[in-house]
Amino acid sequence: MIGVEIKRQAKRRRTLYAFLALVAIPVVVMIALITNGGPGNDRGGSPGLVDVASSSGLNFALFMLLATSQFLLVVVVALFAGDAVASEGQWGSLRYLLTRPIPRFRLLRTKLVVAGLYATAAVLLVPLAALVMGTIAFGWSSVQTPVAGALGVNTGLSRLALATGYVIACMAVVVALAFLFSTMTDAPLTAVGGAAVLVVVSEILDQVSALGSVRNYLPTHYWLAWLDLLVDPVDASKMTSGLLEMLPWVAIPLVLAFWHFHRKDVLS
Repeated sequence: MIGVEIKRQAKRRRTLYAFLALVAIPVVVMIALITNGGPGNDRGGSPGLVDVASSSGLNFALFMLLATSQFLLVVVVALFAGDAVASEGQWGSLRYLLTRPIPRFRLLRTKLVVAGLYATAAVLLVPLAALVMGTIAFGWSSVQTPVAGALGVNTGLSRLALATGYVIACMAVVVALAFLFSTMTDAPLTAVGGAAVLVVVSEILDQVSALGSVRNYLPTHYWLAWLDLLVDPVDASKMTSGLLEMLPWVAIPLVLAFWHFHRKDVLS
């Protein structure tokens, strides 16, 4: 069933458009950097990853991972997960799927696995595409970090891989939330929008210092903790805390999704 579902989703236009958007954004940014000769640190204050984005292909890949993980990847990942079950309900095909001798748990597990695979592919596509484009445009050299100097090519590659893995873990929260909403509605846009709005609200609340330690429990509080990989030696304490804090935000929505779908009347 998983193989069939993967092929089925691959033929959908929304899948093609989503991946094209993830490739198009690095192209636009690369052209802008080439045209303007790099951003430079003319904003005042401490330099950021954007200020060294055109230093090398690895730098460009890291910057694009940062730039897309805050919103674009959230929307694309929510699209894959939020559309998983809701679209079947919208088309009226869900009831026919359940009239076949397929347990609901197996059907929902298949949808979740495929959504997770496409979400992972979406996250991987950004740094891979940006790395190829950046290497062609800016060359293949060490990573120039904003505050810690240069990191060797091998070190830079390993840090990029770890950063990508951490972003994939962060997107698991989006998958879980969108998948839960997908089991609760027959409108895919509602499921996608619900997950995206919750993430945006979390990001806004995380900027409110008056909330104090409450912000530590927001799903997006540690999403940028992977930037600690750009210092030497690496301090992985925030990333560890982030992974632990995100576990409930993944587990609870998924448990609720399976519980709700098991009780849901979709045959009437």
